[in-house]
Amino acid sequence: MTRTAPHVAHVLETSLYVADLARSRQFYQEVFGFPAVLHDERMCALEVPGRQMLLLFRHGASLHPSATPGGVIPPHDGHGRLHVAFAIAEADLPAWEQRLTAHGVAVESRVRWPRGGTSLYIRDPDSHSVELATPGLWPNYLPD
Repeated sequence: MTRTAPHVAHVLETSLYVADLARSRQFYQEVFGFPAVLHDERMCALEVPGRQMLLLFRHGASLHPSATPGGVIPPHDGHGRLHVAFAIAEADLPAWEQRLTAHGVAVESRVRWPRGGTSLYIRDPDSHSVELATPGLWPNYLPD
């Protein structure tokens, strides 16, 4: 019997694993303006506009279950250069390029997509690939 999956509204959170939590937190707060909602020695939760969170975990700090008042969070960790993409408006592309330059962040690559979107790729302090993408990149991410 085939059943339709219940609706998923959006990706709520994504995680990156970092060597220096304070350094990465500062990078995402200063360059992107993401406010910290929660932070401790293990992790930092940053608010991304649109009901989304970017979680930064210190490498190896979540290898064991984490007890919370509401239950236990299973262990997890990640290694290597990971990727995250943030949606931006086409009109904001020049402002983002200026902001990155002002913060000393080099654009590693610029891609113009067949559907019309543009992506800027940068590296965070842990060499994760961070993409700023305008509408047109995916069939479900088109200009208004």
